Amino acid sequence: MSLKIHPAFEYLGSTPIDTLKVNVEHYRHKVTGAEHYHLAADDPQNVFMVALRTVPMDSTGVAHILEHTVLCGSEKYPVRDPFFMMIRRSLNTFMNAFTSSDWTAYPFATENRKDFQNLLQVYMDAVFFPNLDPLDFAQEGHRFEFEEMDNSESKLTYKGVVFNEMKGAMSSPVSTLWQTLTSELYPTNTYHYNSGGEPEDIPNLTYQQLKDFHAFHYHPSNSVFMTYGDISAFEHQTQFEELGLARFKDTVAKVEVTTEQRYSEPKCVTSHYALDEEDCAKKTYINIAWLLGENKDPLEVLKGHLLSAVLLDNSSCPMRRVLEDTDLAEAPSPLCGFEESNKEMAFVLGVQGSEADNTEAFEKLILDELQRIATEGVEPELLQAMLHQLELSQREVGGDSYPYGLQLILQSLAGAMHGGDPIALLDVDSALHELEEEIKNPQFIPKLIQEWLLDNSHRVTLTLVPDTELSAKKDQAEQEKLAQIQAQLSDAEKQQIVEQALALDKRQGEDDDPSLLPEVTKDDIPVDIKNHQGEQRQIGTVSVTDYVCGSNGISYQQMVMQMPELSEQQQALMPLFSSAITEIGSAGRGYLQTQALQAAVTGGLSARTSLRDDLNDSQKLHSHYILGSKALNRNATEMSQVLFDTLHAPNFAEHQRLQDLFAQIRAGIDQGITGSGHAHAMMAAMQNFTPIAQWKFARSGFAGVRSIKDLYQASQETPDKIQEIAGELETIATKIASAPRQALLVTDEQGLDGSLQAVESVWGSEQANQQQSDFSLQASNQAVKQAWITSTQVNFCAMAYPAVPSGHPDAAKLAVLGACLRNGFLHTAVREKGGAYGGGASYNAEAAGFVFYSYRDPRLMETYDDFTRAKDWLMSSEATQAKVDEAILNVISAMDKPGSPAGEMKKAFYQQLYGRTYEVRMAYRQGVISTTIDELRELAEKYFKPEDASYAVLTHSGSKELLTDKGFDCKQL
Repeated sequence: MSLKIHPAFEYLGSTPIDTLKVNVEHYRHKVTGAEHYHLAADDPQNVFMVALRTVPMDSTGVAHILEHTVLCGSEKYPVRDPFFMMIRRSLNTFMNAFTSSDWTAYPFATENRKDFQNLLQVYMDAVFFPNLDPLDFAQEGHRFEFEEMDNSESKLTYKGVVFNEMKGAMSSPVSTLWQTLTSELYPTNTYHYNSGGEPEDIPNLTYQQLKDFHAFHYHPSNSVFMTYGDISAFEHQTQFEELGLARFKDTVAKVEVTTEQRYSEPKCVTSHYALDEEDCAKKTYINIAWLLGENKDPLEVLKGHLLSAVLLDNSSCPMRRVLEDTDLAEAPSPLCGFEESNKEMAFVLGVQGSEADNTEAFEKLILDELQRIATEGVEPELLQAMLHQLELSQREVGGDSYPYGLQLILQSLAGAMHGGDPIALLDVDSALHELEEEIKNPQFIPKLIQEWLLDNSHRVTLTLVPDTELSAKKDQAEQEKLAQIQAQLSDAEKQQIVEQALALDKRQGEDDDPSLLPEVTKDDIPVDIKNHQGEQRQIGTVSVTDYVCGSNGISYQQMVMQMPELSEQQQALMPLFSSAITEIGSAGRGYLQTQALQAAVTGGLSARTSLRDDLNDSQKLHSHYILGSKALNRNATEMSQVLFDTLHAPNFAEHQRLQDLFAQIRAGIDQGITGSGHAHAMMAAMQNFTPIAQWKFARSGFAGVRSIKDLYQASQETPDKIQEIAGELETIATKIASAPRQALLVTDEQGLDGSLQAVESVWGSEQANQQQSDFSLQASNQAVKQAWITSTQVNFCAMAYPAVPSGHPDAAKLAVLGACLRNGFLHTAVREKGGAYGGGASYNAEAAGFVFYSYRDPRLMETYDDFTRAKDWLMSSEATQAKVDEAILNVISAMDKPGSPAGEMKKAFYQQLYGRTYEVRMAYRQGVISTTIDELRELAEKYFKPEDASYAVLTHSGSKELLTDKGFDCKQL
């Protein structure tokens, strides 16, 4: 079949990539030189992305603020919020924008052709012809505002969405660690700076600088278009030309990232991060980083991944073992391994939970180990196992977190951005074969270590030390700077700040004309839903459900056990149990042998508790323990045996290993809290609504964090504690191993027989204990008012009301109510006016609750006032059926979002297991689609009762006094 070539583009060739089931076509726009890579695939989920090389040379966050402001209205769509308005008027499966360290990208995905066309029009106009209104810059970036908006004698403050977003982001020690490390590793080029923006520097950015940055960087010559799916490249290019490219008559030079000036000798740096805790013992991070070559050549990139895997993939790998076993620290650093996204790549090794005076000894430990490996080499079996891991990751069809097409696009983007070959970064089969030949030479890894690391003088050793006063110092410096600025303001300047605030407030309160934007409507919602059917069969004593899909030569196996009754102490140990059971020895092997075996025959093991709500009774639950893995079809039996050994013969007698794993969990437990602070706050607010809500809060919420910390502390102080814990873990394992079980298999046609035989040979004669008591939990149903204190510069607020289980007719309507309140009121009140990075409301089936939340929020009690006022908005004439219909589209697009082929099959299995039959899901869908504004008002009256509300907030110590006065129970995290 001959390709139809658009006259505005030249065709540069195509490359079929069989393992990914795509044909990559490469084109260039004749006038501007803009590149277009089209990944042609038999997939109705079409993806679009335009990416621009953006290379900031300061930390004012100009690229990030521009990304936000570009989406605030354009020439063809002069509304102030087309991006968020389109989210509401679309059936998209993905819609976002990203600012990376040296590029900015605008992607979306949808299965609806009309929707694709609508979104493409809005995105093209936004990127190339934005309005860049000064008020949008003030809202999204930064601005001065008086605490009382129209009173110039009240205190001067900073406001702005990105300003608060980055205050939240840089509260994370890991973000600070990465930013400090790259700043030192790249002393002169763009990576030296924080492209997201440092809160101290963001207020230095002027509106003119923002406009200049757009003019310089957002030209098609400096862009790359990437598309995926079953729409042809010709159709795309027709649109690109009509919607924007035809208006550009010239080519400008591409923006390039300069290569870094190399250090002649290694560098040692000590820096600090904010920690609002009294005890700073064992809270230091030590990292060593090397600057490597460019990321253009796929073979060099694969070598980096292989080196990282060989050294660090699991505990049997030599460097991972050293990082885990050393007495100098508690755990490997969250930043370890190969980093390929920057133009010049990097390699990082490090630890967390250390002390500053260990740096010299740690550096020696690492360099000695690297020298030992360079001298002695590594086992051929280890190299083969890691090459096997690379093959697995290349074969696996993704799509569960991001759309599959977008994953492929992002995988290849570095090549397109840095003058390399994005197609080669996707088509790594030939590079894999080349690597397979190269590793036959026993000197391959030693030579790589010698050249890339030991002989590389561009090395930085960073010691990042906690500072309990840094947060207060930063806050004080900001307050003093604002006071100084305020003291020097003329009356005219004060008036200007007041007028801007009032103008912005007026603009935020205006309703844009939605008819200016294209839309899909309820009529475009697909009538039916997917209903994948598995084959059910009995193999020996095991009930098996198998699904066949395009898994590309990979088999997935899960053993699903009924959760047994557990004591309170055993329940508290479940997070440790799930983390440890796949990491310890099994079947007479030590943990090092077991880890090596897992890497050789599987793509890793997962173990987790699965609790799901009962459709009709929120105080009942379904509970299972799931042990799963994936492997190439040829290794199905070996994978099955590894799973069997893990479940039936775990070695909890490895007490030192358990202690090390516990230390690693403890060291990393705080890191994700501020990144998902809103989810934690919501969990806390709903903690007593249902047994599942109580379990989640107690195991993985704030209470779970506290529980792990206390348990770890006890294990440190009492010599026999770890032995006692090991005994309880052994008991849990015995209970789960003898519980009634069933198997889930997902594979392709070629792998089915092998997967079924694997279950029969390994599991077929196993008897379960049918007499065991089932798992049970209770919830107190009491309202809470809690504040959890941690190291953060911003707040995460939540307020929740008890509601109904997911089988109740109101459940579908409550889901629509969440989207309606978020779109119609909370987005403006909490984000635009309040300055938080995000805010909204949602129905939570597992907690049988309805919850309001804010994310990276500079305000506190004012946000709770907004949550309460949401009901008034709903009762007013501003809440219309049109807004309800937009919310319906939101809910449906989230429900219909496709996953990976294997992910879709797993989802179908668990829907069936937990009673979400096709009929139940269709009834829920109809409940969503038929929702009216009157029904939502009735629900608000029915459920939003002030006396039933629960409150939770994740905040900082500076808010403690205020919150105590407001009746919150303040707890240190």
